[in-house]
Amino acid sequence: MSVHNQTLLNNTGILQLEGASVVIVSTEWNDFVTNELVAGAERTLTEQKVNFSTYVVPGSFELPFACKQIWEQTRGTGAQPSAIIAFGCVIRGETPHFDYVCKAVTDGILQLNLELPIPVIFGVLTVNTVEQATDRLGGAHGHKGEEGALTALKMIGFQRQLAKSAR
Repeated sequence: MSVHNQTLLNNTGILQLEGASVVIVSTEWNDFVTNELVAGAERTLTEQKVNFSTYVVPGSFELPFACKQIWEQTRGTGAQPSAIIAFGCVIRGETPHFDYVCKAVTDGILQLNLELPIPVIFGVLTVNTVEQATDRLGGAHGHKGEEGALTALKMIGFQRQLAKSAR
């Protein structure tokens, strides 16, 4: 875990992870970025001894659909994930396509968080340049893959704490 992440998002509050599992969904588009986001998340999940699986979709626009399908296909099977992390990278170009994709994926992940009984973590980088993306892979802005995994683990702990206090 990068030094930046230890101060920004340390593992305090990560409780009750027994039996937890996380699904990571990432994109082929800008995979030079998303592959490193996934690698950072996998390192963090491995350190915390949490089971995980990964899936790949073409682009960020497809992330909400994939997350919803993963939940639907596993619901009631005993193999449901405790959280899903969606990783993508949208880099601004010369057309308004950037704005449409960013809004759609943001709204889609938000909707899943309101509909599904598990957290869906927004790990989509929306940046102006490749340099801004790489700065978020362990540079000046920390490692967003590691942060996504820590956020998922904290949300699993939060959900389990709520369930425990409701008993």
